[in-house]
Amino acid sequence: TNYLYLTYSGIEDDVLLAGNGDVKSDVDLVPAKEKSRIVVLGCGCYRIGSSVEFDWCSVSCIKTLRSLGHEAIVINCNPETVSTDFDESDRLYFEELSHEVVMDITELEQPAGVVVSVGGQTPNNLAMGLHQNGIKVLGTHVDSIDMCENRFRFSKLCDSLGIDQPEWAEFTTVEEAFHFAKRSGFPCLVRPSYVLSGAAMRVVDSNEELERFLRDAAVVSRDYPVVISKYISGAKEVELDAVGSNGEIINYAIAEHVENAGVHSGDASLLLPAQKLFVETHRRVKSIGQKICRALKISGPFNIQFMCKENEVMVIECNLRASRSLPFISKTYNVNFISIATRIMLGIAQRPIVIQPIDMDFVAAKVPVFSFSRLKNADPRLGVEMQSTGEVACFGQNQYEAFLKAMISAGFKLPTKNILISIGPTQQKTEFVQYARMLIDMGFQLYATKTTLEFLKVHGFETVQAVYKPFVQREPNVLTMLRTGKLDLVINVPDSMDSQAKSDGFALRRAAVDSSVPLLMDIKNAILLIMSLHRKWTRERSGKEFFSYKSWQEYIEPRELPSFQKD
Repeated sequence: TNYLYLTYSGIEDDVLLAGNGDVKSDVDLVPAKEKSRIVVLGCGCYRIGSSVEFDWCSVSCIKTLRSLGHEAIVINCNPETVSTDFDESDRLYFEELSHEVVMDITELEQPAGVVVSVGGQTPNNLAMGLHQNGIKVLGTHVDSIDMCENRFRFSKLCDSLGIDQPEWAEFTTVEEAFHFAKRSGFPCLVRPSYVLSGAAMRVVDSNEELERFLRDAAVVSRDYPVVISKYISGAKEVELDAVGSNGEIINYAIAEHVENAGVHSGDASLLLPAQKLFVETHRRVKSIGQKICRALKISGPFNIQFMCKENEVMVIECNLRASRSLPFISKTYNVNFISIATRIMLGIAQRPIVIQPIDMDFVAAKVPVFSFSRLKNADPRLGVEMQSTGEVACFGQNQYEAFLKAMISAGFKLPTKNILISIGPTQQKTEFVQYARMLIDMGFQLYATKTTLEFLKVHGFETVQAVYKPFVQREPNVLTMLRTGKLDLVINVPDSMDSQAKSDGFALRRAAVDSSVPLLMDIKNAILLIMSLHRKWTRERSGKEFFSYKSWQEYIEPRELPSFQKD
C-alpha cells in the first residue's frame, strides 16, 4: 500500500485516481460482488478519548470491505495504528481528519461512499459537512447523527418518544442556566454538543461552581445551545451497544458500570455480561434502545448510555457510531459487531447471531488505565470528563476474579498491610462500614482521617488509627506516611465532583500518585475490590486456588464462529 499525501503546490498526481480522469468513476454503491471504492475515516491521533479501541473498529471495517471485494481507502494520520500498516488497506492517505482533506480525497477517489462511524468522535463530527457537499455517508442518515450529537434535538426526540430522561433545558445565556438550577436544584450536569469524551462537560453543585465553569469553559454558544439537566445521584450506569439495520436491532450487548453514573464511560470499569441488573431493567434498556433505533432508522453501530435507579431507566445520551466498548464486547461474545455493521452499511441483509449471556460460564471485566503520574499537578479524580489513557480487559470464572485480574494487569498492586480510608459523603461512609469489617477480618490495619475515623469509631471500629490531613501540621500525617512507604492503598472518595486544587483531598490524592501508592477514588470501585480480595482470601485460606489461567480461545471455544468472521 502506498502512503499518499496531499500538497497545495503540486501540478499532477503520482498515482492514477478516478478524479483525475484515468479511472472510471463509481457513482452509486454497487453490489458487493462488483468492486467499488469505499473511504474509511480512521481515528486520528491518539489522545484521551480516542485510542486503539477505535482503530480496532476501523481495521475490522477495512478487513470486511476487502473480503467482500471492495477497495478500502483509509484516511488516517497516526503511525501507531494498525490501520496505517502497509498491508491493511488498498490505499492509505496519511493526512489529518479534516473537512478540507476528506473533500479533496473524495474528489480524487470518487468513492461509492464514506464510512464515518468506526473511527470515534473525530470522523463523526465531519458527517454533516460531507453530506452537505454531496458526499455519500454510508449507514445511518446524517440528520439522525446530528439529532444525537445536538443535545437539544436529542432531548426533544426522547420527549416525543415518551422516553424518560433527567429534567433538562437548553440555554444560550448564563442567566437561563441559573434559572434552571434554581428551579430543579443541584447537582446539575452541563452538556455542550459535538464534544469528544465529555470535554467541557461538568457536574456542578452550587451557583458558584456553575458560574465559574461557564466562565472558564466558555461553552455557551448560539450555534449549538448547551443543555443543562438534573444530575441523579446514586444511579447505576448501563450501556447498550448495538448494530441496527433500517431501524431494527440486529445484535446488542448490555454492560454495567461498576461505578455509579457520573463517571465517564471511558473511565468506568465495565462488567460483561451485566451482573446486578434486574430483569425488568434489562428489558426496558433493550426496549428503549429499539424505540430509538426505529425513530432514527439506524443502520450501523450505535451506543446508548442509561441511568438506572430502583427499576427506573433514563437515557443519558446516544452516539450513532462505534463506541470504545465495542472491541471488548466483540471479544467477550466472540461476535464481531463491526463486521456485521459494515455489511449492513453496504446494504447486505444480516440475521442476528444468537448470543446467550445467561449461558456463559465466565465474566469479562474492563478497567481503565490512568497516566496521572506523568501529569504533574493534575488532580487524580473521576468525573464526567474522560481522563484515562488506556484500558485492560480480563476474563474470569466470576466477576471477582475477572475484576482482580484486570486491576493487576492495569498496574494495581494488591495491598498487604496498611490501608488509608478518607471518605467525604456521609451516605458513602455508611455504605462502606460492612466492607471495612471485611478488611479487618483479612488482617489489614486501617488508618482514617478525622471525620471518617469518628464515623468508624461510632460503628465499633476500635483498632482504626488516626492520621492527619496534609494541611494539618501534625504527625502522623498522611503525607509522611505516603512518602515513607507505610501505606499500601488509599481509598479517597471526595465530597464534590468539582476539583478544588488547594484542598486536602487534592494534596492527598496527588501524594498517593507521586508516591506510587494505589489510589481508589470511587466507592463502588473500592467495594468491588474489597469483595474480590475477600473472595480470594477465603478461597486461599481453605486451600483452593482463586485465579485460573486460560487463553482467550479456551474461554470462547464452545462458541462457533460464523463463517464470514473466520480469518
